[in-house]
Amino acid sequence: MSIRTLIRGGLLVTAFDEVHADVLVEDGRVAALAAHGSGAAAAWTADRTIDATGKYVIPGGVDAHTHMELPFGGTSASDTFETGTRAAAWGGTTTIVDFAVQSVGHSLREGLDTWYAKADGNCAVDYAFHMILSDVNEGTLKEMDLLVGEGVTSFKLFMAYPGVFYSDDGQILRAMQRGASNGGLIMMHAENGIAIDVLVEQALARGETDPRHHGEVRKVLLEAEATHRAIQLARVAGAPLYVVHVSAEEAVAELAAARDKGLPVFGETCPQYLFLSTDNLAEPDFQGAKYVCSTPLRPREHQAALWRGLRTNDLQVVSTDHCPFCFRGQKELGRGDFSKIPNGLPGVENRMDLLHQAVLDGHISRRRWIEIACATPARMFGLYPQKGTIAPGSDADIVLYDPHAEQVISAETHHMNVDYSAYEGKRITGRVDTVLSRGELVIDQREFTGRAGHGVFVPRSTCQYL
Repeated sequence: MSIRTLIRGGLLVTAFDEVHADVLVEDGRVAALAAHGSGAAAAWTADRTIDATGKYVIPGGVDAHTHMELPFGGTSASDTFETGTRAAAWGGTTTIVDFAVQSVGHSLREGLDTWYAKADGNCAVDYAFHMILSDVNEGTLKEMDLLVGEGVTSFKLFMAYPGVFYSDDGQILRAMQRGASNGGLIMMHAENGIAIDVLVEQALARGETDPRHHGEVRKVLLEAEATHRAIQLARVAGAPLYVVHVSAEEAVAELAAARDKGLPVFGETCPQYLFLSTDNLAEPDFQGAKYVCSTPLRPREHQAALWRGLRTNDLQVVSTDHCPFCFRGQKELGRGDFSKIPNGLPGVENRMDLLHQAVLDGHISRRRWIEIACATPARMFGLYPQKGTIAPGSDADIVLYDPHAEQVISAETHHMNVDYSAYEGKRITGRVDTVLSRGELVIDQREFTGRAGHGVFVPRSTCQYL
């Protein structure tokens, strides 16, 4: 039975507007908006009224880069689709786009079906998939067309991780050419993995085994070089390009130069690069292992370039690259050899809050917060306006956000299935109060009321910026 919900008295913030407005929700969708106190709003009747006085009413976040249950480095990411999507909801994210993985020697179909099985019936919020291409050949290129047809419209390739996910330039070019013809967006992990492996081998031979050396061997110049090379290959193929987890000033410069030429090149960064640095990787007693991810954390001076890129739109999206591994028993696999530390950080629960703190700190505006965390990822990956905004006809994925509540981020209070927080002890202002997913209360005044299986697979159209 459909419940009509009225959200009354809040400040509605989208990527395009800020207005005191009431929101009427019916059949899981936004039915109408009206200025608070207007005759239209006063005439509405509802089964349930939610008082949003003093709060922001914002679209549910769209996290376009997560890795739930990802096998990596002899272990697997510690969040399941159930625990990870529940944590996402606690953090005000109502849609994730996770990465299905093709294994070398296997079809895209096998990999995608494996991920469908992992997620089906387990998610608290809605989800979609990208496809990781690990083995580009004639068969998998043809499969790309079929996947686009069923709403999996983006494909990730790796210039890093030789022997695991790595594709050479020829394979990358072929995949880009296919994307240019079928509308699929190529996503690129841009690091020169062949050169990095040489530097890893040399560092270990010198006895440099601590986590901080992970950041030192994965050099800024090798991210910039790979970003430049990916852009040129995309130009040759006539294809759009989306570079994931951009971490360094020099890589931002490559994206900016391409965009200045009018090329369809896009960039994403993540909260860890905006708020953490090599200082964390250098924490003593192997604590730095908690912060091992790739691309790696950079010296603090790179943060200014990333914030500037977000303001100038040379970077368009902030996603998490959520890929959690517990410190005990997982990160510890790399004691004595940093190259064996599983790569990844937890963060799906923290993104919206950290970016709100960035608003308060003067890095971005309120509307830009919603743009980079909700609207643009939805448009980039073919989900808009179903997701990413609050407008008549959109899914009623709505967050009531308390901009004045104070909190301290901690593993003791987070809901991600991981034994540490990358932001332990960080004091921030702003907190999710209530979350609706397709009109259903998932978080009700800081109490989880959702359920595994509420979240459904959402097929996507192609990139809406092309």
